[in-house]
Amino acid sequence: MAPVIGIVGSGGAYGRWLRGFFQSRMGLEVIGHDPVDAASQSPEQLLERADVLLFSAPIRYTPALIDDYARRSAGRERDRLWLDVTSIKSAPVAAMLRSQASVAGLHPMTAPPKAPTLKGRVMVVCEARVEARWQPWLERLYAALEAECVPATPEHHDRVMALVQAMVHATHLAQAGVMRGYAPLLGELQALMPYRSTAFELDAAVISRILSLNPAIYEDIQFGNPHAGEVLDRLLEQLQRLRAQLADGSDAARAAFRRQFLDDNRDAVDERTLREGNYSFERLGYLLADLTDTRAMSVHLPEDRAGSLRELLHVFERHGISLSSIHSSRTPGGEVHFRMGFVQRYAPEVLEAAAREIDRSGIGRVLDR
Repeated sequence: MAPVIGIVGSGGAYGRWLRGFFQSRMGLEVIGHDPVDAASQSPEQLLERADVLLFSAPIRYTPALIDDYARRSAGRERDRLWLDVTSIKSAPVAAMLRSQASVAGLHPMTAPPKAPTLKGRVMVVCEARVEARWQPWLERLYAALEAECVPATPEHHDRVMALVQAMVHATHLAQAGVMRGYAPLLGELQALMPYRSTAFELDAAVISRILSLNPAIYEDIQFGNPHAGEVLDRLLEQLQRLRAQLADGSDAARAAFRRQFLDDNRDAVDERTLREGNYSFERLGYLLADLTDTRAMSVHLPEDRAGSLRELLHVFERHGISLSSIHSSRTPGGEVHFRMGFVQRYAPEVLEAAAREIDRSGIGRVLDR
């Protein structure tokens, strides 16, 4: 018999995405409790009916929330499975372990995607106490999510997240603060973009992403991770060392900079990782160049079927239009858009003729004409 899924915090962004995922991808019945939605199911209904209870609540409230559910459940959770999807793992997993349920902490390393699965994304998995009866179901869940699953203990997860999330977010938020301070003199972020390097454009994209999403998430990633302070202390140490070398300005300071910040750091990373990382940076640079090139056309293909893209490409071939790139992306509504970049700048009437054929044939819908 398929389990009933209960989501605590079902009205949040991830709660809504998970509800759709369990229903559409796994065909499961989903019930949920949202504290701000009086029409949602009550905690008692979730505890009575849910075989799998998933906590998708703000990080700072999750451990206490889990403890409250364990108290209410009073042993009924035995033989059931409890999960959480917060960005911190030690405290939530410890709270779930105070229940009698099977316990696994999950951390999808992305905001709720517009895509139906986590394909191409990472999910950290902390299986703390899983009875044999739940292991096959969890494997089916991982397969359906299509994420790259990385096993970890809660402690190791949180230490890594202090680097991967807390340090990265803090660095970009500090950059945003510096640029805000210089805005009266040099202009805001948009005024700096014409001078962009690939690295600056990538940093600007990360800053924009952070500032566009729920600020409570980023606050809790800093304040909720017990290892974040230590990591930020070490980051400040490195910056202060660099600042002192700049203030010195001597040949000896330059030599120390090269040794400490370039040579020693390069020697600490194996050659293959450096090579692959540099290649990834180059690919991202090419992608950004393609996406900013105005010699392009964007098309939505309404029919998700084999052969649709081939039919679209044949239209360009019939009109003598050569492509330099094809990229796909999703709109906030989930529509897949294909962006075709052109080898050269074609006459407007040539592109218009191709666009009319695409629209008229029903193959796709041309955007931004």
